[in-house]
Amino acid sequence: QVQLVESGGGLVQAGGSLRLSCAASGIIFSDNDMGWYRQAPGKQRELVAGITRYGRTNYADSVKGRFTISRDNVKNTVYLQMNSLKPEDTAVYFCNARFVYIDYDYWGQGTQVTVSS
Repeated sequence: QVQLVESGGGLVQAGGSLRLSCAASGIIFSDNDMGWYRQAPGKQRELVAGITRYGRTNYADSVKGRFTISRDNVKNTVYLQMNSLKPEDTAVYFCNARFVYIDYDYWGQGTQVTVSS
């Protein structure tokens, strides 16, 4: 069974920080690019940050300089460090694994991040 288990979401005040974790099992972690997506009420799901199996990263313009994505290929875990959080960061955050050889996506269940002003 493929599982992407997210943790670290919660309620935080504007300017605060959270660290999201996504533990992957049932996949060969090094064969997958990883990413974090988010979806706010009434909005489209958007890519927040991505990291390839080689460690190259990309970010949405709205989070550049504030968020950092990383991966631990021993623990099979991807992280999203979120600093200087803003109310507009409030969303459900989803972990994504993309098997690169056939572009097949796996998704986590989502974790709620709420930023109060």
